[in-house]
Amino acid sequence: MSLQTSPFPPIADYAFLSDCHTGALVAPDGSVDWLCLPAFDSASVFGNLLDRGAGSFRFGPYGIHVPSQRSYVPGTNVMTTTWHTPRGWVEVTDALVMGPRHGPDTVTPHTRPPADDDAEHLLVRTVECLDGDVEIELVCEPAFDYGRAPAEWELVDDDGHTADASGSGQVFRLATDMLIGIEGSSARARHVLRKGERAFCALSWADGLAVPGDTKDASARIATTVEFWRSWLARARIPDHSLRHPLQRSALTIKGLTYMPTGATVAALTTSLPETPGGERNWDYRYTWIRDTTFTLQALHYLNLDWEADEFMQFVADLEPNPDGALQIMYGIDGRRDLTETTRDELTGYEGARPVRLGNGAFDQRQNDVYGAVLDSLLLHVRHSQHLPARLWPLIQSQAAGAIASWQEPDQGIWEARGKPQHYVSSKLMGWVALDRAAKLATIRGEADQAAEWQKVADEIRDDILTRGVSDRGVLRQHYDTDALDASTLLAPLFGFLPGSDERIRNTVLAIAEELTEHGFVLRYRTDETDDGLSGKEGTFLICSFWLVSAFAMIGERKRATGLMERLLRVSSPLGLYAEEFEVERSRHLGNFPQAFSHLALIEAAGRIILADFREELSL
Repeated sequence: MSLQTSPFPPIADYAFLSDCHTGALVAPDGSVDWLCLPAFDSASVFGNLLDRGAGSFRFGPYGIHVPSQRSYVPGTNVMTTTWHTPRGWVEVTDALVMGPRHGPDTVTPHTRPPADDDAEHLLVRTVECLDGDVEIELVCEPAFDYGRAPAEWELVDDDGHTADASGSGQVFRLATDMLIGIEGSSARARHVLRKGERAFCALSWADGLAVPGDTKDASARIATTVEFWRSWLARARIPDHSLRHPLQRSALTIKGLTYMPTGATVAALTTSLPETPGGERNWDYRYTWIRDTTFTLQALHYLNLDWEADEFMQFVADLEPNPDGALQIMYGIDGRRDLTETTRDELTGYEGARPVRLGNGAFDQRQNDVYGAVLDSLLLHVRHSQHLPARLWPLIQSQAAGAIASWQEPDQGIWEARGKPQHYVSSKLMGWVALDRAAKLATIRGEADQAAEWQKVADEIRDDILTRGVSDRGVLRQHYDTDALDASTLLAPLFGFLPGSDERIRNTVLAIAEELTEHGFVLRYRTDETDDGLSGKEGTFLICSFWLVSAFAMIGERKRATGLMERLLRVSSPLGLYAEEFEVERSRHLGNFPQAFSHLALIEAAGRIILADFREELSL
């Protein structure tokens, strides 16, 4: 454990809570430092993650800020924190609670078929004194609209146990069996618990601001939430293997980043956690990237979570395309297209990393890989569901047409570089994926002539990449005008562009492993070799390191695959979570958190190692 000198907790020390509508990050000291209401991409009401005055909600022992132990209730996204004080022991349990559905959801209405269980739009926190006596502190200091509007509080009952906070057009209710005192923009309470005694507090943004009636009710709601997550996880196919636990945590994280009303998945819970410490590489990731579709569906189908896969595919099918028929590279979780980027310059940013961005200016970039992501997703889904819905055929046709029209054009590439467009190999590769998958889908539909036409273009793209995208030493380039390396070319074996036995694939994988790494962890690219329009150095990208694990496995380097996987598992957060990047020199996580892409790549890498291990067992 590193010594903490910053007022901001390390990114990796946060616990992630979710009710599949929104999520919260809880710091080790028991403070909720990030919560957006009522949805993932709404304005924050607790934003201490980005500015130490932008709102927090602490519930824990008075005067003690370092817990003895933190862990998830096994098989859930419910958090327990155990505290030792000079006078006793207490345990706090935190959950964004789930429960049986009672009619339509008016807070975040559904476009997908509602499930039997859904979010109750409640953050519930309970505490139990395990031994001795401990003074418990509640400090709720909301700051609405990303810290711009301090809360105005009003007690709403005669006995001082319920109060409403309002600001910037929003209202939520605080309820507790402790006595609430209003101090300016804060609601506070303190109470001594003795061995065996319990207390609770809850925040509600539900319809009618419904809250638990007492501690027993609050505990029952958490118990129901535990059952929800365990029942959901029981549906997943998790092999009996040493990688079982990281697979489970990654599955729970991906589900927790899923917006149940539409089936969309956010790339991460947060905005503007820096990729470069103190720098400008800060982005809003609370949206759905179309390129994530194929990795999301691969992971969901691998885990046998076909319902979630279908929900996500239906979300994609409902999206409004651009006038040329192409899908944008990203959308809001409700399907909206306009993600105009603004900055909040009054916020300090995490450890001074500015600007803090809302929205994402890359939403209207030209990225030619989007067609391949959509069509690979469609093929995956059709093969697993054994059904090609009629409503998807026009989408297949439009994406194939878009890939044909664009594959020879330069673009910003998979990493959304803000420099000038280039002929990125990964974009050409995804163009090949688009037409290869479109041809296979046409064959499934019985459209032989269409399949032959699309396959012909796929072969042209393949020849172009192998002619212009391979350096003299037989390594895939970043783009056609450079010999620089790019981790995105690891996708070539992963998407079946060439087999793992091909010398060019082996050369590329080994070159990246030896020349594009820091202490064995993979960089996206060298920032001094790539014009991405930004300053500053990046950390290593965790998804790229997991891709290298998969690529090692595919070229037969099983020992190296296992060794890198073990190293990656050792650098997970204390709760098994991953941000976007890992700064090797200081052994810390960087970027938005938790990052869906990192966990999706972990699932794929684990799957390839498990498959290799099982095959070896069968051969003995």
